[in-house]
Amino acid sequence: MRREPPKTLADYTPLVFPGLMLVVFFIVPFSTMIAVSFFRRNPAGFYTPDFVFDNYARFLSVFFGGVLGFSLMLAIMVALCCVAIALPFTYLLAQRSRKVQTLWLVGLLSVLSLSEVIIGFAWSTLFSRTAGITNLFVAIGLMDQPVALLPSFGAVLTGMVYQALPYAVLVLYPALVRLDPTLLEAARTLGASPVRAFFNVVTPALRNTIVATLIMVFVFALGSYLLPQILGRPQHWTLSVLITDQAIYQSNMPFAAAMAVFLVLISLALVGLTLLIGRRENAL
Repeated sequence: MRREPPKTLADYTPLVFPGLMLVVFFIVPFSTMIAVSFFRRNPAGFYTPDFVFDNYARFLSVFFGGVLGFSLMLAIMVALCCVAIALPFTYLLAQRSRKVQTLWLVGLLSVLSLSEVIIGFAWSTLFSRTAGITNLFVAIGLMDQPVALLPSFGAVLTGMVYQALPYAVLVLYPALVRLDPTLLEAARTLGASPVRAFFNVVTPALRNTIVATLIMVFVFALGSYLLPQILGRPQHWTLSVLITDQAIYQSNMPFAAAMAVFLVLISLALVGLTLLIGRRENAL
């Protein structure tokens, strides 16, 4: 079917409501946040309207630069781990019967129904010394005594990967289901092993989808707030945690707004990159 371009004002009517929602729930709050980021903090009150760059200059300090670098590094590691686990898992899932696929997808959707608080405290119990998994290791003789595995960077990474993994699977699943099976059959006929066929045929065919999944998980992990606090130490806190700390506990809304502006700009840039990749994939 060929899409006809709008010719009259009535053709734009369906865009009025979503455009209004975009203005009310994104453009207005984001514009307000940008304006507040240039305000001056008033120690006697909340903030004073002004136009200064002190908040952005403070954000470029060594400490907050380190927090930003850690947040980006953590989000990248979460994205890489999720794709490394989700890609082979989803590929094997797509080879199973429709009933098995449905059961696994329902299980993944049930994980998505869990809040970040439930996930955080569940993993904190699993990593604890008194009721954690190390007690099982002691029972089977792998350890002498139970130890606490948190707070630690590994606990934060594990919890965030667990939270984001279902999203990665659900994004990869449609592309793997639509993958032409004759490509794998041809590779196997030419003598390729299943592992070699997976890396030489499946992975290149899903290159754009994999990149889009990496970006989506990265954006999702970049805004993580509760898991770094529950499972990690203060040095494992992400930029989202410090934004909340500055806004609520330090009463420094202009500085929090400046950090939030930078975080939103990174997320928007990556979302735009995802849309661009999606358009190229559709064009191919």
